[in-house]
Amino acid sequence: MPRASKQEGRLFGRTPARLALAWGAVAVLCVGAIVVFGEWAAKREITAQVDANRRAIEVDSLGLHGVAAKYRYLPFTAAQHPAVLSALRGPADTGAIQAANLYLAAVNQVAGSEALYLMDSRGLTVAASNWNEHPTFVGQSYANRPYFVDAIAGNEGMFYGIGQTTGEPGLFISAPAKEGAEVRGVVAVKVSLSDIQNTWLSVRDPIVLTDARGIVFLSSIPGWLYHATRELSAEDLKWIARHKQYGERARFELLPWSMAPAAQGRGRLVRATVDGQPRRFISVDHPLPDFGWRLFAMSDYAPVAKARTQAWVLGGLSATLLVLGGFYWRLRERRFYEQREAQRELEQRVQERTRALGDAHAMQKSMEDSLLVGMRARDLDGRIVYVNPALCAMTGYTEEELLGQMPPYPYWHPDELDEHWRNFHATANGAARHGFESRMRHRDGNDVLTMTYTARLIDASGRHTGWMSSVVDITAQRRAEARERAHELQLQHAQRLASLGEMASTLAHELNQPLMAMSNYASAAKAFALQEKGPLLMESLDEAIRQAQRSADIVKRIRGFVHQRTVGDESCQMESMVQNALALLRGEIRSRGARVHLDLAPALPPVVGDRVLLEQVLLNLILNGLQAMDRTPRPLRAIGIQAEMSSNRLVVRIADRGAGVDPEIADKIFEAFFTSRTDGLGLGLSICRTIAERHGGSLSFSSREGGGTVFTLELAGVTTPTQMSGS
Repeated sequence: MPRASKQEGRLFGRTPARLALAWGAVAVLCVGAIVVFGEWAAKREITAQVDANRRAIEVDSLGLHGVAAKYRYLPFTAAQHPAVLSALRGPADTGAIQAANLYLAAVNQVAGSEALYLMDSRGLTVAASNWNEHPTFVGQSYANRPYFVDAIAGNEGMFYGIGQTTGEPGLFISAPAKEGAEVRGVVAVKVSLSDIQNTWLSVRDPIVLTDARGIVFLSSIPGWLYHATRELSAEDLKWIARHKQYGERARFELLPWSMAPAAQGRGRLVRATVDGQPRRFISVDHPLPDFGWRLFAMSDYAPVAKARTQAWVLGGLSATLLVLGGFYWRLRERRFYEQREAQRELEQRVQERTRALGDAHAMQKSMEDSLLVGMRARDLDGRIVYVNPALCAMTGYTEEELLGQMPPYPYWHPDELDEHWRNFHATANGAARHGFESRMRHRDGNDVLTMTYTARLIDASGRHTGWMSSVVDITAQRRAEARERAHELQLQHAQRLASLGEMASTLAHELNQPLMAMSNYASAAKAFALQEKGPLLMESLDEAIRQAQRSADIVKRIRGFVHQRTVGDESCQMESMVQNALALLRGEIRSRGARVHLDLAPALPPVVGDRVLLEQVLLNLILNGLQAMDRTPRPLRAIGIQAEMSSNRLVVRIADRGAGVDPEIADKIFEAFFTSRTDGLGLGLSICRTIAERHGGSLSFSSREGGGTVFTLELAGVTTPTQMSGS
């Protein structure tokens, strides 16, 4: 026996066979320990990923609840409006229906929802925010929709599905429209979840949202949409088909994944195919009781396998060190030295980890302090328990001054205490689940306009402990909107003045004719007076008076165009607006030697819009056409004005015989302050397009065959004869 083996035998007190058996047992124990260590590391990583997925679910759930809460008040509020109730009482009253349409459109535009509409007790839509769009909800029946069934029974309704009219998916929220205790109809709002869907598409790991039957209707992986997590029963398919939840879709294939429990029953292991590649994920799901949905958050399984492999490698290295330690038993001093070095390294890692945790906490605090949105937490009694620096800056009070305060809070505006108390009680009773706008008083006395959103504070045990509110300062936004409106009015007025400046010479020419006529008639009247010819004298004086009146009419027409103000939406006849524009430009047309060819279709329906702004668009386009023909021979100068109906839109074309638009500047022609004329302001076409778009229409141009340009104005919001009659 070699000397080393004999020494080992004496050391362990065993024969070589027993010594080999002992080393084998040690090796088995080491391998077993390495395997156990690897599984422990894998379970630890799974636990961390499950916790991260649960936090992701909390964030995404808060986002979904926020979207629903933002619009949940709309149907309830709209259902109490007099215009809505009047429309339900008089479905044949055209005025009541139109008033409801305009009210729903205005509310929908402010709220930013997809559509807001009113149904009678049979489920037939009688008024909608998109009454003047195509396709419109007006006249459509939604009696088969669950949200209508719930609301007509007197309850709030909520339903996600594909729109029967538009084919676009959305979240439908409804509320009953009551008169007393009687339900007369239903008001519903359609909300798009496309922003959430687009946000999910940008995340790395899958997020899936299923309905009560396990059908995926929102997913960060588009290929999983409208797949089911389980086999659907015949009753499920019949229900979906009856309510047309997903349009005409009748089959819902199973998701291409398989599930198995993960470590310690926390989360699930999902095997799936993504983009043709097999993947494994750790999945956590959570029900959303308010909606009847289930939200799945997944994370890649690769870090788990990596943690297991790293643990195995570390365990193998540890076992190797242990074996080497046995072989080098006699080098105890060196071993002790290595242990001390390892201990020092471990302490250094602990210190580094402690610093990293401190840095992470400091970063979290810095991120919290850098928020521009004010954050405020209150307990169930209304006592302020937390504020961030943004809220302190918004109100002018320090954190120490606000913490512990009970309502009324010092930043509540004294002129709106009743409104603040109503919002406070609504939050405390759980009724205010949407954002509301309020006015605060800064410590220095300035008013601050805010938008406040409130959600429940839930502790780790699921207990409701208070309320968390986010407060957004919208003062600058409101002021900017007011400045923008004023600036736009100034630009429109400036364009009218510029147009009048260009017509100054024509105006002088028009006034010159009646003034010369007045002079001639006055001279004739003087002669007739000397000759004592009474009838001829009276006739000359009458003609002079008529010419004076004609001059006054010309001046009045021009002054009215300068000082007129918009009066809002009204019923406007296109023929009348064209004639008014031509009347203002009559002198300009005559001085330039141009002809006007009118081709207006008979019985054109009126346009709902602002008459002053629409007449300004027509005047600018006709004047541009006249100016474009400065180099065109006078016999060829002609302006063509055509108006006709096309697909429920009024189309007006104004054509000239000028030089046309240079292709190099074609993409800039509608930009503000861009002009090809040395004396132009560059505002006319920009303002014309803005006015057209604000009327739901458009303004474009194209080259005219044979030379020249055609400007095409399309206007929506046309009142058809059927709509005017109330049928």
